[in-house]
Amino acid sequence: MTETDPPPPAATARGITLAVATVATALLVSAVAVLPLPYAVSGPGPTRDTLGEVAGEPLIKVSGAPVYPATGELLLTTVSVAGGPEYPVTLGDVLRGWSDPARAVSPVEDVFSPTESRDDIDQRNQAAMISSQENATVAALEELGFEVPTTLTIAEAVEGTGADGVVRPDDVIVAVDGIEVASFSDLSAALDAVTPGQDVDLGVLRDGARYELAITTTDDGAGGALLGVLVDPLFDFPVDVTIRIEDIGGPSAGTMFALGIVDLLTPQDEADGEVIAGTGTMDLTGTVGPIGGIRQKLAGASRDGAAWFLAPADNCNEVVGHVPADLQVIKISTLAQARAAVQAIGAGEADGLPGCG
Repeated sequence: MTETDPPPPAATARGITLAVATVATALLVSAVAVLPLPYAVSGPGPTRDTLGEVAGEPLIKVSGAPVYPATGELLLTTVSVAGGPEYPVTLGDVLRGWSDPARAVSPVEDVFSPTESRDDIDQRNQAAMISSQENATVAALEELGFEVPTTLTIAEAVEGTGADGVVRPDDVIVAVDGIEVASFSDLSAALDAVTPGQDVDLGVLRDGARYELAITTTDDGAGGALLGVLVDPLFDFPVDVTIRIEDIGGPSAGTMFALGIVDLLTPQDEADGEVIAGTGTMDLTGTVGPIGGIRQKLAGASRDGAAWFLAPADNCNEVVGHVPADLQVIKISTLAQARAAVQAIGAGEADGLPGCG
């Protein structure tokens, strides 16, 4: 008589239900893992040395003035964002974002407008990048003492302000309260002397004739006076500056562009071998503005070898507690402060520079 294996136990209704549920759950989890989710995941993006080259060509090319060699690096920093139109994220992306302190996960509607297409986003970012390059060039040249004559053409009046119904599109601003203005800096300086709500005499050229228009100024929210007009400036640059960068958009590289231009146009090797990263918008008056994603930019700067990071003062509250151990953050509010910080770092005299602590 031979021994045989016992027959398998008969399937029960409970066992069949459990097996079907297990398979269904596995299929559901697999499906969820690859389905797009309504989130955006931000992480450290690439950095670019504004004193370096792109495809064998200088990232910043200057003609019409002497250019001097530089030994340091001035890294603009970026954020890489997945999610939104045509770039959806999956469950795996979201889980990795939640587990990585250098990344951030946000509802997609907090990052992208539901009415924008990918082309709309790319065009908006490219327009912001072009504007930031222009602002950086003006601010850098004026920081170095160049005059940048500007035609200050009014595009339109802001509805409900004192300029509404008074100025016309294509009026060219030439004076404020009798003070001639030939650049955006001149206009800004003239308005600095005005109390919000005060009336000013705005000198404009209209169809070849000059007019003096009475305008009641408005408050910019920070105690400054505004004319209530949108200006479309046309610059007459004394030096030709070309910035070669095609794969990065947005306005946040303005400060590092301006610092790169300053370094190239000055005999002093300002960074002097140091690797300095940073971020911040730059307006035409040299003011550094806040940006998004600074924690991701700090991580990207550390990853790419920076020892220093220039951070907009208005972002300092986001910086505290999130600085990589090998990075020192310097707080800046203006291009002049940023330039002084780079010079101090390059000279080994950075101990007294303000941080974000």
